Amino acid sequence: MNNIDSKDLSTPKGDNDNDNIDLTALVLVLLRGWKVIALMAAIGLLIGFFYTRYINPTFKSDALIQIEENSQGVDALGANISELVGEEVSKAEAEAELIRSRMILEPVVDMLHLDIKLTDPNIGYLDKITNDRINTQLNTNDGVSLSTKNGSVQINQFDVSPAYLNQSFTLSQSDTGFVLSNGLDDFKGQLGQPHQFNGVNGEINITVTELPADGYPIGITQQTLKTTTDAMNSALSVEEKGDKTNIIQLSMTGTNQQQITTTLDQIVQSYIDQNQSRGTEETTKTLAFMETQIPALKEKLDTSEAQFNEFRKKHGTIDVGKEAELLLNEKSRIDEQLNDLKLKRADLTTYYTNEHPLVIQINEQLKVLNSRIGAIGSTVAGLPEIQREFLKLSEDTAINREIYLTLLKNYEQLKIVRAGQVGYARILDRPTSTFDAIAPNKFQIMLLALLVGTVLGVMLVLIRNLIRNVVKDPEHLESKTGIPVIATIPRSTSISKLGRNKKNTGRMLAHVDHNGLSYEAIKNLRTNLLFGKTTKTADEKSAQTILITGESPGVGKSFITANLSEVFAQLDKKSADYRWRYAFRRAA
Repeated sequence: MNNIDSKDLSTPKGDNDNDNIDLTALVLVLLRGWKVIALMAAIGLLIGFFYTRYINPTFKSDALIQIEENSQGVDALGANISELVGEEVSKAEAEAELIRSRMILEPVVDMLHLDIKLTDPNIGYLDKITNDRINTQLNTNDGVSLSTKNGSVQINQFDVSPAYLNQSFTLSQSDTGFVLSNGLDDFKGQLGQPHQFNGVNGEINITVTELPADGYPIGITQQTLKTTTDAMNSALSVEEKGDKTNIIQLSMTGTNQQQITTTLDQIVQSYIDQNQSRGTEETTKTLAFMETQIPALKEKLDTSEAQFNEFRKKHGTIDVGKEAELLLNEKSRIDEQLNDLKLKRADLTTYYTNEHPLVIQINEQLKVLNSRIGAIGSTVAGLPEIQREFLKLSEDTAINREIYLTLLKNYEQLKIVRAGQVGYARILDRPTSTFDAIAPNKFQIMLLALLVGTVLGVMLVLIRNLIRNVVKDPEHLESKTGIPVIATIPRSTSISKLGRNKKNTGRMLAHVDHNGLSYEAIKNLRTNLLFGKTTKTADEKSAQTILITGESPGVGKSFITANLSEVFAQLDKKSADYRWRYAFRRAA
C-alpha cells in the first residue's frame, strides 16, 4: 500500500508570507471571544458601580470679591503728606496669594475648630459601598460634631500640647462619663464639663458634650496649623475671574455642603477684616502721632501768649517800623514753612529711615530756611531792644498759634476720615449652599468603566489568540507548509447543538445534516481523494492508505474519519477494491 502523495493532487502555491492584518479574521476572532469581552465589560461596569457607591459626593461653594483702588487715609490732609507717600495699587494676583496665607486662614481655623478631626473607625469598605454616603464632621463656632449609627459626637474643645499634635486618640463613653486614650494613658472625665489632663508629653484640654452609646469608639486628633491650612488650600481655589478685572473668584470643594459654605464664608470675612485693618492702619498711625504733638503745642502756645501779654502790659503798644514789619512777616512765613517741613519729616520717619531720599530732601530744605532765619535774626539785632523783644514775642505767639490750629484742624479731619474709611476690597457674592453634587458623575464613571472593561476584554481575546499557535486559515497553512488544501470542512450547527447535550450520542452528518455545507464538503473530500491521482502503480492499485491526524485532541479527527467512511460506503464498492486503515497521530 502506498500513501497518497498530496503534492500530486494539485500544484502547490508559492511561499507567500503575507504579514498584513486580515480584518475579517480579526473580527471573527473577536466574535468567537464575545463571551470573554462581555464578561470583562460586566466586571468593569460592576467595579464602576461599586466605585460610585464607595466615594462620598463632592459639593462646591464659591464667592466673588472685587479689588478696588487703594484709598489713602492721609489724603484728607491735602497735598502735604499724601504727595510724598506714593500710592500703592493692589493687584488681584497678589491678593489671591494673600487669601491663601496663614494670616487669613489661621483666624478661620481657630473660630471653626478646623484643626480638630473626628473619625469613625467602625466604618469599613463594605459600609461605604452599602450606604450611599458616609457622614462627615461639621465644624461650627461651638465645636465639632459627627453623626454615627450609635449616636452623635459633640466636642466643644480639644487642645493638646505640641508633642500630642497629629497624634490619634480614642474617645468612648463610659459608665461615669468618657475615656480618652492614646494607647499609653487613659484619661477619664465627665460629659459637659471642661477637663485638663496631664499626660506624659504635656497637657490635654478637652470638653465633651455628647458621645455615642455602648462604648462606641471615636477617633480624635488635633492637627498642626500647617497641616490644617495645607488641607484647606488643597480644597480652596482662588483666581482672578477674567483678564485684569480685579475680581477674585473663590471656590471650595468638599464632601459636606454646609461645612464648605461656612468655611469659605469665614475665609472671605477674615480677608475683608484684614483688608479693613490695613486700610485704616496709616490713618491710625498719623492720628497717634498728632495726639502726642497737640498737648505740647498747646502748652507752648499758652506760654508764648502769656509772655507776649506780659510784655505789652509792661511796655504798652509799640509801633513797629516798616522794615521791622517786613522782617517779621518774612520770618513768620519761614517759620511756618519750617514747622510744616518738620511735621512732614516726623510723619515720614514713621515709614522710612533718615537715609530715604524724601527725608534727605526735607533736611536740605530745612538747612536753607534755617540759614535765612539766621540772616533775618542778624538784621533784627540792629533794631532797638524793646522793638526786638516785641517782634520776638509777637512772632512766637503767631507761629505757635498757627501750628497748633493747623494740627488741630488736620486731627479732626482725620478722625472723620477714619470713621468712614473702608478697605479696598468688597464682597460681591457671598458663599451659598446649592446641595448639588459636582462629583462623582455616575453616568460618566459607569460609561468609562464599561469602556475600559470592554477594551481589556478585547485585549485579552487578542492576546489569547496570539499565544494560541494554531492554523487559522487554509492560505496560512499552504504558505507555511507548501502543501495544498484540497478541502475545508465547515462547522455543522446541528452537530454542535447535539453535542451540548451530554445525553445525546454522536450522530453522522447523513442522519442529522445531510443537506448542509459540512456534508457536502465531506463528499468533495471523497471526490478529491478518488480522482486526485490520475495514474496508479501496481502497488497503489492494490491498496490505498489515508492518514487522518490533527495538531491537538478534539479538533475533529474522529468526526472526519466517521463521516468520510460513511460517504465512501455510499459508493457500494466491494471491500476488495477499497481497504482502509484508520491511523491516528497526535501532533506536538
